[in-house]
Amino acid sequence: MVNKFWTILECSRVFSLPMTILSWLVVFTFAVIDSGNLQYGLLAFLGVCLVHLGTNILDDFFDYKSLIKQVGFSKREYLKNTQKTKCRYLVSGILKEKDVLIMAAIYFGIAALIGLFFFIKCGKPVLYFALSASAIVLLYSFMSKIRLSEVAVSLTYGPLLFGGVYFVMTKTIVPEVFVLSLPTMLMTVVLLYIHTVMDYEFDLNEGHKTIANSFDSQLDSLIVLKIFLILAYASVILLCVFDIADWQVFLSWLTIPLATDLFKSMTDYSIDSYSVPIHKWYHYPMENMKRIEKIGAESFMIRMYQSRNLMIYFSLFLVIGLVLANM
Repeated sequence: MVNKFWTILECSRVFSLPMTILSWLVVFTFAVIDSGNLQYGLLAFLGVCLVHLGTNILDDFFDYKSLIKQVGFSKREYLKNTQKTKCRYLVSGILKEKDVLIMAAIYFGIAALIGLFFFIKCGKPVLYFALSASAIVLLYSFMSKIRLSEVAVSLTYGPLLFGGVYFVMTKTIVPEVFVLSLPTMLMTVVLLYIHTVMDYEFDLNEGHKTIANSFDSQLDSLIVLKIFLILAYASVILLCVFDIADWQVFLSWLTIPLATDLFKSMTDYSIDSYSVPIHKWYHYPMENMKRIEKIGAESFMIRMYQSRNLMIYFSLFLVIGLVLANM
């Protein structure tokens, strides 16, 4: 049972959890500066992490059910692709459908109890945030098939996460918190978009319509990645324009070389999907690399780590900027 638990955690794509943690950290810091409730902020952290993991599990479950209905679907052929990590644990039989549903129920059940606590303590707006998030969780698998993945992530990691956490900590809703959400929200969308670029062919074969595969090639689709990156860095200016923070938040621009490096790495991938980026000191952390290299998935996973770590460093500098601006 313990082994199954850790397997499900890994299959919940725990490696992507930092994008939730860092998004939460930005709004948590902002709310603490505004005298928000520290304990409620930490409890909200647990809730949003559980919802994130539960959504990943549920998305895989729905994708798996869709996969096995496809005419001519072959488990053996599917598992030959070492880069495609989604549903592998279901397709290979490592875990059963009931195991996945039980774990998803645990994730969402605990998150629901936390939401109920906040509803009792903070009031009706909690219900609105919770219902909106629940709708996106349930519809995400469908939305990902009709080019709305980025919209779903934008809403979740923008107004819902930032507005919800700030409200339970301060019992107020202010427009500034939604402006504050823009930089990290866009960096999170970058992470998702990179995943869909690398899944270009697989999404086409599985009937997923994404923004990336609406272009003629992976290389052409990188224009959208460039736009997302530019918007992420440009949105930091708004924090000063709307007097949310001072110039210190521009520390986040120190990560521009990482963004440039990531874009080059994705260009290389679009030309040769087997190319492996040269490891540089600022690419780390990159966990489980021995196992990743063993299964031949380093081309895919190193780039996922690059995008995840860009989001981590970008958000950390933003948090440092917020703190310094209020000292």
